[in-house]
Amino acid sequence: MKKRLSMQLHLPDAYKHLKELDAVIKTGLDPIQLEMIRIRASQLNGCAYCLNSHITDAIKAGEDHHRLNVLSAWREARGWFTRQEQVILQLTEQITMIGEQGISDEVYDQAVKFFGEKKTAHLIMAAVNINAWNRIGVGLNFQPLRY
Repeated sequence: MKKRLSMQLHLPDAYKHLKELDAVIKTGLDPIQLEMIRIRASQLNGCAYCLNSHITDAIKAGEDHHRLNVLSAWREARGWFTRQEQVILQLTEQITMIGEQGISDEVYDQAVKFFGEKKTAHLIMAAVNINAWNRIGVGLNFQPLRY
């Protein structure tokens, strides 16, 4: 595939605002929870660039690589993820696949119950933002970096 445009070059203000949104989201979430959202959405969206980046970040933040190995099949990995993490993953999946059903009342209510409205807002915005980054990465054919 041929090289595609640079969003940062052509729309620097939009790019800057996505980065600023990342910074705001980080203030309200545990680093492992944030990376879990980013990784799961990137798996669903097929964004190799973001997967590589956020799996690396999750490991640096202290995440167990064994849990990362089974994250795409988290429902089958019983006992590996807490109930709160399962709600985060469900919320992430429902936002990523928003056209299928939206966010169900059950998942929304569980998120608010576990995390409160403010943190739920951070969780939702984290999923929204990584989906935006995934669409840029996949749409513009970003390739993973080798570290």
